[in-house]
Amino acid sequence: MTGFRVGPRGAQGLFGVTPDLTTLGKVIGGGMPVGAFGGRRDIMQKLAPVGPVYQAGTLSGNPVSVAAGLATLRRVLEPGFFDRLGASTAKLMDGIAAAAREAGIAFATPSQGGMFGLFFRQGAPSSFDEVMQSDREAFNRFFHAMLERGIYLAPSAFEAGFVSSAHTDADIEATVRAARESFASLRS
Repeated sequence: MTGFRVGPRGAQGLFGVTPDLTTLGKVIGGGMPVGAFGGRRDIMQKLAPVGPVYQAGTLSGNPVSVAAGLATLRRVLEPGFFDRLGASTAKLMDGIAAAAREAGIAFATPSQGGMFGLFFRQGAPSSFDEVMQSDREAFNRFFHAMLERGIYLAPSAFEAGFVSSAHTDADIEATVRAARESFASLRS
């Protein structure tokens, strides 16, 4: 999930982890139906035609999906891409957090790169137990208030959100404005 959202190597690059196997979903194709996996030589050699494990998929090698994947890779490897993505995410999260503070609502917005979470609680959670202490009903009301204002967030309080390189400053400002109105509506 963190591939191309927090850095070119995902969370494993941020934390210095060398995985046995890495899998990437449609993020590798900029949202197109494509996926990829790779890993240690001894594991990959288990796959046909070298090894006995056959792997295939409906869209394996689909030229449109592969072209989208190559375009995505070129884009995310441009110098400064992840700095710009992280700055956009920080601008959005700072704006939403400020709107919550103005409304007097306990709210935390942890983020990394292009990924973020929205938690109705004081302070960012750092454990499963703390995540579960979040006010899920407040999240549900906020989700619907944002939807009424044209902003579609992930519908679960436990899902990650994503900022895209396609999001503009105007998109971020509109989202923060909707959040400010939504938080105000939660108080009434």
